[in-house]
Amino acid sequence: MGGEKNLRMKTARMEAGLSQSDLACRVGATRQTIGLIEAGRYNPSLKLCRAICVALGKTLNDLFWE
Repeated sequence: MGGEKNLRMKTARMEAGLSQSDLACRVGATRQTIGLIEAGRYNPSLKLCRAICVALGKTLNDLFWE
């Protein structure tokens, strides 16, 4: 995922009606972290990836893996 914008995560978040702050609150991260992940400038831990998937009702394949 490094360096590539995570448009799938951003799209899923928007479809869920969540702001970056909303999602951050649900997964125990900061809004800045969510923004950096979506911008492709931060590589989240697997634990955080899983938390984001749960919060958005998606799988790791849906959001993070090719």
